[in-house]
Amino acid sequence: MSGFFGYLVQRLVGVVVTILFVAITIFLMVRILPGDPARVIAGVLATDQEVAQIRSQLGLDKPLWTQAGIFLDDLAHGNLGISARTSSPVTSEIMARLPYTAVLAVVSLVLAVIVGLPLGALAASRAGSLADLAVSALVLFGISMPVYWLGLMLIILFSIKLRWLPAAGAAGPLAIVLPAFTLAAFSVAFIARITRSSMLEVLRQDYVRTARAKGTRARTVLWRHALRNALPPIVTVIGLQFGDLLGGAILTETVFGWPGMGRLLVNSIFSRDYPTVQGLVIVFALMYALVNLIVDLLYERIDPRVRYG
Repeated sequence: MSGFFGYLVQRLVGVVVTILFVAITIFLMVRILPGDPARVIAGVLATDQEVAQIRSQLGLDKPLWTQAGIFLDDLAHGNLGISARTSSPVTSEIMARLPYTAVLAVVSLVLAVIVGLPLGALAASRAGSLADLAVSALVLFGISMPVYWLGLMLIILFSIKLRWLPAAGAAGPLAIVLPAFTLAAFSVAFIARITRSSMLEVLRQDYVRTARAKGTRARTVLWRHALRNALPPIVTVIGLQFGDLLGGAILTETVFGWPGMGRLLVNSIFSRDYPTVQGLVIVFALMYALVNLIVDLLYERIDPRVRYG
């Protein structure tokens, strides 16, 4: 097998190996944490018999390698286990929260691209000018700003002071505005920075100078010639940022009470819900790996110099 399909199969095998490595790692990590999850779940007033019963239900009374074998066998069959906190299938818990996290990440990414791409192009086209300096300052602000602090400041301003937007929850379309803006702040800055750097390199190429010498309009040179050839590294960054948005949603969802997978992960960690924590980390890793795969496959469409096989 050669060509595109050979490359695709190779990358899919890589995704499977990555998920297997993540699954084993998270399985071992959650079991070396101090404390007894059975006691946490049962409560301080529970008897030793009740704690032992919960430990048996979770499979924690079995040897570590036996637990690992059962976990990997269930994973191979698409079974992520039963939540120790709610006694519901972990898959059902995740699927109920997945749409909220996906919508938040997609809206944030779209916002980051819509704002970050033009800002970077503007800074590159006017390198050294006041506009370039303003964009650079904005980029520095966006990269340095902690997500949780920005979220709290936005809540104080737009929810408490002005009363324009809801402070928490997911009731209504306006509820996503503050979480999406908070989550997109870093990505806006990062995409703008990469776009500026990539376009500055392209704008120095001979074909761009030739287009300008022929009298082509500056806007056409910037968007049709420069941006198109500067896209490969920008697309890579956008793909990576989508994965980062999924991870960054953990803090954002906690601050804004957004009912997504990030908030579920935090609640599961505090309640020592092993199966849910394991399932969420695996799902996050799978989504990240698939996004990277899609970005790599898009290269052939974006850059005609790239040919798989």
